[in-house]
Amino acid sequence: MPLSDRLFKFREMRDEAKPFLSHIEDLRAMVIKMAIALCSAMVVGFCGRSYLFAVIQHPLTAVDPTRLSNLQSLGVVDSFSISLEMAFYAGIVLSFPFLLYFFAEFVLPALTVSERRHIWPAAGMGFGLFLAGVTFAYFVVLPQALNFFYKDAESLGWKPTWTVREYYSFTTQFIIAFGLAFELPVVILLLVKLNVLQIPMLKRIRPQAFIAVMIFAAVLTPTTDMVTMLLMGVPMYLLYEGCIIVAMLTERRDAKRNELEVTRLE
Repeated sequence: MPLSDRLFKFREMRDEAKPFLSHIEDLRAMVIKMAIALCSAMVVGFCGRSYLFAVIQHPLTAVDPTRLSNLQSLGVVDSFSISLEMAFYAGIVLSFPFLLYFFAEFVLPALTVSERRHIWPAAGMGFGLFLAGVTFAYFVVLPQALNFFYKDAESLGWKPTWTVREYYSFTTQFIIAFGLAFELPVVILLLVKLNVLQIPMLKRIRPQAFIAVMIFAAVLTPTTDMVTMLLMGVPMYLLYEGCIIVAMLTERRDAKRNELEVTRLE
C-alpha cells in the first residue's frame, strides 16, 4: 500500500463497537502521523528562522525601528534554543490542516451523523477565528502594548533593554492567547447546536458572562495592565453577543427548513 494511502485513510464508519485494543491501535497511529507532520513542519520552520524572527520582531520595530538594537542575547545557546521554540510554533501553524485531518480521521467514526455534520463547519470557523485573533493581536494590540511598556520604563528613568528570550516568549504567548480567546464563539455555537446550551440561557447570563470573559482575559494576557485586558476582553464579549445573534438566526433557519419539510411531506 502506498505511503499516502497509509497516512490519509479514514477509518471505516461502523455502527458496531470495536474492541478496545483496536481503538488503542488507531490512537497510536494518529499520534505517530501527527508527530511526523509536526516534525516535518518544524524542520521547514527552522530552515526559515530568519523570516520567522523578522515577523516576530516587526511589532517592536513598527513604532520605532531603532528599538531592535535594545534586544540582547544573554545565553550562549539562545540563538539555537529560541530557533527551536519558534520552529515549534511555526510547525503547529503549518501542519494544522494535517493535524486536523488526522484528528478527524480518528474521531469522526465515533460520532453520530448529526455530530459529524457540525464538526467540519466548527473546525473551519475555529481556525478562521484563531487567525482573526492572531491578526488582531499582531497588528493592533501588540505594537501598542510594547510601546506602552517601553515608554513606561523610560518614564521611570530606566533604559528599556529586553532579553531576546523574554521578548520572544512574551510576544508568542501574547499572540497565541488572543487566538485562543477568539475561539469562544465556536465553543458556544457548538454547544448550542448540540443542545447543551439554550439561547434564552445565554441571554439571561449576560452579566455573568461579561465578568467571566474579563477574568478569562486577565488570565490569558501575559501582562497585568488594564488596557491590554480590555483590548482582549471587549472583543471577546462582543463575540459572545454575536454568538447569540448567529444562534438565533440559525435556529430560525432550521425551524423554517423543518416547516418546509413537514409541508412537503403532507
